[in-house]
Amino acid sequence: MQKFDFTNKVAIVTGGGGGIGRAASLTLSENGAKVVVVDLSEDAGMLTVNQIKEKNGEAIFVKADVMKEEDIKGYVQKTIDTYGKIDIFINNAGWEGKVLPLVDYPTEVFDNLMAINVRGVFLGMKHVLPHMIKQKSGAIVNTASGAGLLATPNMVAYGASKHAVLGMTKTAGVEAAPYGVRVNAVCPGVVNTQMMRSIESGYGKGDKEAAEASRKQLEASTPDGRYAEPQEIANLMMYLSSDLASHITGQELVIDGGAILI
Repeated sequence: MQKFDFTNKVAIVTGGGGGIGRAASLTLSENGAKVVVVDLSEDAGMLTVNQIKEKNGEAIFVKADVMKEEDIKGYVQKTIDTYGKIDIFINNAGWEGKVLPLVDYPTEVFDNLMAINVRGVFLGMKHVLPHMIKQKSGAIVNTASGAGLLATPNMVAYGASKHAVLGMTKTAGVEAAPYGVRVNAVCPGVVNTQMMRSIESGYGKGDKEAAEASRKQLEASTPDGRYAEPQEIANLMMYLSSDLASHITGQELVIDGGAILI
């Protein structure tokens, strides 16, 4: 039985080639949406598209680097050219950067991360919102993080970027509300994805045993004792994208097993 009804809806998912983005893409399709999967990796993005098609869903892939405004314009225009509208935008593409103290953090890594996680999210909204405003409907879900609500020792760029995503979400939510468009953000804690494997490795300084110890420590610091699965984050995204959340905008919803509370 379907939990949500996205029949005749058109959705864009950036970072749709893996992790949370893939889970969101598949779940949107399973509930009736036509999905535009956007990713820098053609292999990863096409794998998501093929998984959708194997279940008789409808999807296309658009390769894009969210650091490049022309690429962002491109995936938006491709969606309009193919399906004529945009109902849902899962603004999810992001990068974890390096795990290093602020004083050792490479400036070029900081700049690249901000270009992906902040500028990319901004430009996505900048070019999607006019279509939603014109049709006087739509829902945007930005992927932020619990890192956007707390200090992030050894991950200064990532934490700063997610604070910025929350600020942009609030502003966009207020600006778009008069046009029937909602903008919200999800704030996951630790999630069982390749991104977390990279972060664990960073904390472990490349040592496998140290990385595993880091994972166990992160699990233990979560009150329910585990990482979230990508599907759990996707489920929250589906709620925020649906009419069930019709009066929710400009908000951040934390999904972290209670970690932020301790």
